[in-house]
Amino acid sequence: MIAKILKSKFKVINHTASHKDAFFTDMGKRILIATSAFFLYNIVSYIIDPLSDYWQNYFQHGWKYLLADCIISFLFCFSVSEASIVIGRRLNNFVSWKDNPVKRLVIESSVILVTVLILLYIQTLFFITFLEDEQTADMPLTVEDTIEGIRWLVVSLIISFVIMAINTGDYLIASWKNAALTAVELNQLAVEAELQSLKLQLDPHFVFNNLSVLSELILTDQQLGHEYAENFTKLYRYLLVHSKKNLVQLEEEIKFLNAYIFLLEQRIGEGVSFETDIDKTYNQLYIPPMTLQMLVENALKHNKTLRKAPLIIRIYSNDQECIVVENSRRPIETVALSSGIGISNIVRRYKLLNATPPHIESNDQIFSVTVPLLKQTV
Repeated sequence: MIAKILKSKFKVINHTASHKDAFFTDMGKRILIATSAFFLYNIVSYIIDPLSDYWQNYFQHGWKYLLADCIISFLFCFSVSEASIVIGRRLNNFVSWKDNPVKRLVIESSVILVTVLILLYIQTLFFITFLEDEQTADMPLTVEDTIEGIRWLVVSLIISFVIMAINTGDYLIASWKNAALTAVELNQLAVEAELQSLKLQLDPHFVFNNLSVLSELILTDQQLGHEYAENFTKLYRYLLVHSKKNLVQLEEEIKFLNAYIFLLEQRIGEGVSFETDIDKTYNQLYIPPMTLQMLVENALKHNKTLRKAPLIIRIYSNDQECIVVENSRRPIETVALSSGIGISNIVRRYKLLNATPPHIESNDQIFSVTVPLLKQTV
């Protein structure tokens, strides 16, 4: 059962991860990045050398030249942006930032450098072809041309590494979110598995005690044994119906408890006295199944039940939407080794349900456990 749940959960996780790309999946956002890169490209270039011939003579050209210049520059920035994104994504499949950050940085930086050089060369060819006249194009390169080329290379690399940083950050954030989602779902699976395991512990523990009593009653009083069997059937039906639930309504738990008390009174007789006073307005609230029964059983397990000094067990509600199970102290000198099922089970279940844990009080006269009622199922 748990294996099937795990398998289905992992299918959901893998399906979600495979279809949930990072920030750059939306083409509109990618164009926005390219546009930002275009403006940053020109701003950084101007800041580096505002007195270069390029910027000094920029607005002296006609509008056709400026338009062509902007188009070529934008296409260059878009190409650099897309190349950086594609390179990053491809490398994600071969060199992980998490496992080999230094190696990844060196490889990605080197590939981007080569790519930018190729794109810058293509851009230069476009400029020469569409914006430069034949006389200017045939002139040999000057020192100023070389410096300008280096400047544009530096600016292009800056833009590329900024985009690489954004893409890497987006990838790491997406990976972190997927890991967090996986952790949450796996934690939920662990909670469900542990809750199921804890509840399954209750069955043999409860059945063993009551079948022993039933077998004795059938031999001594068949009518009483029949009534006992009917109540025991109600109890076991409760277990079968609610065994897969983390919480049940208090009304159902009280019915279960009343049937259980009937069985105890037939078994112990005057050795125990029950006092029950639970506000009916709490009937629609919730409680982990068998909580009250386990607390009653815990009281019986650790205390004497004598006719001359009966064990008094009070089960009542308070004004804080809690149920209190309180018993007088008649401690048994020698208590059998605990199986670990009891109050610790209840506390653990409340913890797994992220609910306020039960409150335990103990002194020489009384021992009480206060369990909160919950307002919704889990």
